[in-house]
Amino acid sequence: MRNQFEHRPASLLGLIALVLVVAVPGTTSAQAAAPAKTALPTVVVLATGGTIAGAAGSDVQAAYTSGQVGVQQLLAAVPQAKKLAVLRGEQISNIGSQDMNDAVWLKLATRINELTAQNDVAGVVITHGTDTIEETAYFLNLVVKSRKPVVLTAAMRPSTALSADGPLNFYNAVAVAASKDAAGRGVLVVANDWIHGAASLTKTSTTAVQTFLSPLSGLIGTVAYGTVEFYRGPVGRHTADSEFSVAGVTQLPRVDIVMAYENMDGALIDAAVAAGAKGIVVAGVGNGNLTEAAVKTLAKHAKNGVACVRSSRVTTGVIGRNVELDDDKLGFVAAMEHNPQKARVLLRLALLKQRNAADLQRLFTQY
Repeated sequence: MRNQFEHRPASLLGLIALVLVVAVPGTTSAQAAAPAKTALPTVVVLATGGTIAGAAGSDVQAAYTSGQVGVQQLLAAVPQAKKLAVLRGEQISNIGSQDMNDAVWLKLATRINELTAQNDVAGVVITHGTDTIEETAYFLNLVVKSRKPVVLTAAMRPSTALSADGPLNFYNAVAVAASKDAAGRGVLVVANDWIHGAASLTKTSTTAVQTFLSPLSGLIGTVAYGTVEFYRGPVGRHTADSEFSVAGVTQLPRVDIVMAYENMDGALIDAAVAAGAKGIVVAGVGNGNLTEAAVKTLAKHAKNGVACVRSSRVTTGVIGRNVELDDDKLGFVAAMEHNPQKARVLLRLALLKQRNAADLQRLFTQY
């Protein structure tokens, strides 16, 4: 078939060319035809160590050492992520998350608040170990003062493993942090294609790649090879809407977790208070219950000003106030949906100020 313009007058072809050139003033015909380039958002990666930065002696070895790979090596190992965002990396620490501590938490919180206050930073990704990622995420969820995306990610297999999960987790975490739809959803955790809220996730398996679940409220969303889809918002107050702040804080109050068990006495509760605990979280049986002897000991300390919170060693469920025990009479606080480790995080921040049991219960209900 002949071109439809083959026998048209030259003047008509010239007119068409002229229209194409002048359609967009100040551009050439080639520029007018080219799609506009969108600048990539800037995402800052804060590395803390963990299995995602770990190394083993072989690619099929279970034992490994955490925190062997630095942030620049991590960025270089996933060059595909640079197509999602302009990446900058900073090394906050390089430890296994079993050694996570208050100093790193406070350093992270301060740096995230500094970075998210900068106009050119769209979001932050934190690489972390899986062991305590839910505690770090929840802590940051309460003290970060920005609606910009803050995303933690991790790995169950070291970087040297035969089928390492870290690279894709990192890639997906960058995609979420670069997504405008992630803003205002609180601190998020991305692992194995799932997006969890900081208040809802927990680690459920010692070794399985799909270890993280949000058993009570479900996923925030999913991310498949960088394609992000959100289902809902986060649970509880968080980030910019949180009343907590660690500005100027150099030390957090001591709060200990004591697990309930058959024939429990009050010795461990007494020991925690003697060691300086300002608060006690009991990982109770069932709906946050404990033995009569333990109840008497806990109530004694509650009367003396120690904050006493009932959580549960059970994986899921809400601790009902005044259900198993008379919390009003005993001076206890019901943890609501908070598992023991998250109840401890919330209580430590709450005790930065003097509070009575009623105000503590408000916090556990709102957050």
